[in-house]
Amino acid sequence: MSRRSAVPTSDPVAGHPEEDSMYASRIHQFGPPEVLRYEQVDEPVPAAGEVLVAVERAGVSYGDVIVRAGSYPVELPYVPGVEVGGRVVAVGDGADPALVGRRVVACTAGNAGGYAELARARAAYTFPVPDGLGLAVAIGVFQAGAVALGLLTAMRVRPGETVLVTAAAGRIGLQLVQLARAAGATVVAAAGGTAKIAAAREAGAEHAVDYTGDDWPAQVRAATGGRGADVVLDAIGGTLGAQAIDAAARPGGRIGIYGFASGTWTPLPTAAIVRGGQSVSGPLSLVFAKSDAEQRADAEQALAAAGRGELAPRLHAEYPLADAAAAHAELGDRRTIGGIQLLP
Repeated sequence: MSRRSAVPTSDPVAGHPEEDSMYASRIHQFGPPEVLRYEQVDEPVPAAGEVLVAVERAGVSYGDVIVRAGSYPVELPYVPGVEVGGRVVAVGDGADPALVGRRVVACTAGNAGGYAELARARAAYTFPVPDGLGLAVAIGVFQAGAVALGLLTAMRVRPGETVLVTAAAGRIGLQLVQLARAAGATVVAAAGGTAKIAAAREAGAEHAVDYTGDDWPAQVRAATGGRGADVVLDAIGGTLGAQAIDAAARPGGRIGIYGFASGTWTPLPTAAIVRGGQSVSGPLSLVFAKSDAEQRADAEQALAAAGRGELAPRLHAEYPLADAAAAHAELGDRRTIGGIQLLP
């Protein structure tokens, strides 16, 4: 884990915003990491059903990179950041006033994202941090761990099956490895480079392959006795996604596509899938289609597992809020192992 520091470029009074304003890193136009501007903005006000969090840490996800680049347009200007941790300082109508003063992790609401000193968050998806659990760990698992749990459930992973996880050294990938192993599956991790392979093995993968080599699907088949993986979970897409399909069991392999970190979705070899008796699904949409109560239960389960030491997120780096652009550059270059968090 690394930590970097920076000095704000605009500083009205000793690095503190003027009254009723704060600092945030936001975008006014889509583009490269440099479009993130650290600037003074108005403080957000919680709407009905929301809380206001004094942010101590904000998670940086690949989804933030996709939005900033313009692949998922939003209304501008926009403050990125879905995951925050800190203390609740105010609540809107209908939100529980007992949350004020509580140390929480939460998902943000609207354009007032988490790359800021204060962030609006949905009260229904705000979670008190269990006693004894560090805020960095809580942010690392409450969303990524919940998604990983949901993906495994959607793919109906059963004990004794073999699960192939691509991008296995990523924020969600490492938790998929841990949770699939805990579910009784044999995990084959696919990642790029020696350090990422080592991280996946440390997380519990019985087998690990380097997908920078063209023969890696054959290595997956060799590791599974020639059959291929019963379940494939792919977040990369493009050529690597197609190779992951080739590494799935025939017949009966279940392929779950939940991302396109390569920049393009996986091209589906329909004829080969049909001949191989395989199935393809989009499990992430099933995760997000769950009821609020079900999604909340997944997050609470992930936090509880972290509290017991059974789920351990990896923190790759911490950056000051003013350096959000550098954090995006590192994540976009796929140099990270685990997650990145910003510190206001």
